[in-house]
Amino acid sequence: MAATREAMTEVLGRWGRGVTAAPEFDAVIAHARATYAEFVGVTAADVAIGHQVSPLVALIAAFLPPGAEVLVPDGEFISVTFPFAVQPELRVRQVPLADLADQITGDTSLVALAAVQSAGGQVADLDALELAAARHDADILLDLTQATGWLPVDASRFAYTVCGTYKWLLSPRGTAFLTVRGDRLEAILPAQANWYAGAQPWDSIYGLPLRLAPDARRFDVSPGWFSWVGTAASLDFLAGIGAEALHAHAIEVEAAFADAAGLAAVGRAIVSLDADEQTPRTPGPRRHHGKRARRPTAARLPCQQHDRGGGRRRRAATRARPALIRSRRAAGSPWWPRRARRGPRPRQWCPRGRWGRPGSGIPGLASASARSSYRRPLRVPGPR
Repeated sequence: MAATREAMTEVLGRWGRGVTAAPEFDAVIAHARATYAEFVGVTAADVAIGHQVSPLVALIAAFLPPGAEVLVPDGEFISVTFPFAVQPELRVRQVPLADLADQITGDTSLVALAAVQSAGGQVADLDALELAAARHDADILLDLTQATGWLPVDASRFAYTVCGTYKWLLSPRGTAFLTVRGDRLEAILPAQANWYAGAQPWDSIYGLPLRLAPDARRFDVSPGWFSWVGTAASLDFLAGIGAEALHAHAIEVEAAFADAAGLAAVGRAIVSLDADEQTPRTPGPRRHHGKRARRPTAARLPCQQHDRGGGRRRRAATRARPALIRSRRAAGSPWWPRRARRGPRPRQWCPRGRWGRPGSGIPGLASASARSSYRRPLRVPGPR
């Protein structure tokens, strides 16, 4: 993200020259809070800021009553499940994602899940979950980390949502959001109360009495200033495109990739493929016992948004190397791109011919290959 990079470079330069003042960041954080709130359909008063997802989930887990049942899907990302599993007085029950709504009972206090599964990209049936939870008077904690930025979600429908911004919101690591529905505001104790959670943060630095913000800001933690500068810039970029346009673009990119790879389109931005014997082993250092990592059982292919320094251009990208290798083998091409023996090394073709010349890449793969799993364009053989 060019805008994010420029904003962070500028603020770090000012900090290095000693010309920044801490209160200047309040406006940046307030702007990021308001932009995110609009993105997920809540008010800024419903949004708290954090650093990562798991401490925000832990805040909810710490104040469930003893013996409460927490229902989670099989294979859920552990930042959602571990904060509950570590509580000895809670009962955590795992069920398949497809059966989650049917498994909510009168004993269920909370359903915790990601709207879009990190491992395989499956999208939860949020309508069915909302109806079942309301029928049994259970709350829902929804992780939007893999959703917000490509899938429109109305966070006001759920008691709690959390979101790490470094995925589809294209932000630096170290920023996250929590939303708390108004009728649940008093149910959670602000256990990490600090000066930035005060009604007037710069008047809440020293001494009692307790004077927390009256809204979800009471759950704020002291911000990492520079990361929030980058987050504000990224959110502005995405808001300029719009949630519906981002969703339509992600689905279009996934359909283009599926067509090029000979797969059925699934209508979501993260695609999971079963690995086979042709899938290369995971690259990386050897383990301590001298063996390399095992071959992965699935390849996960996210179709993401990028701005490569040329204004607000939307570009598709996937980490699709296993599928590309199979398609190259099927076409009789070398399975691994090699350096050309002579002549130029053409780059793979991308949407609207933005780089390279048309046809220099794998035939038909027009919009799903802006980068490889090694974060650089996939090279193809040049003329012999």
